[in-house]
Amino acid sequence: MLVAAIRRFVGLVLLASGFTAVVALAIGALLGSGLDHSLALGFYLMGCFLLLCGFFLGNRGPARVESESARPAMLPFGSFGARQLRWATAGEQNETIMSSAVFISLGITLIVIGTFIDTRHSLF
Repeated sequence: MLVAAIRRFVGLVLLASGFTAVVALAIGALLGSGLDHSLALGFYLMGCFLLLCGFFLGNRGPARVESESARPAMLPFGSFGARQLRWATAGEQNETIMSSAVFISLGITLIVIGTFIDTRHSLF
């Protein structure tokens, strides 16, 4: 089971790295930036974006929308008070925390890859 999870995470890292590299190289070519600089900056930005996504996903509260259908509201502004809320189940809360952990781990991994690609600063 752990081997399958590691395999899926490596697949996510490869997919995110490939996407990030392609987009960073395309934007770097349009702006006339160097290869190393474009890749490093792309990995830094994508890693930070995923960290933020993981942070906000992990801070989601325990309340969930009961139904997606809009009900007529009593207020003149439409959507205020029209939604019904319920408490999230333990499974939903666990899924939120695990999804947040995946986003944060992926973000940290991309930042580390960007650090190794960056030639402006020496690690050793």
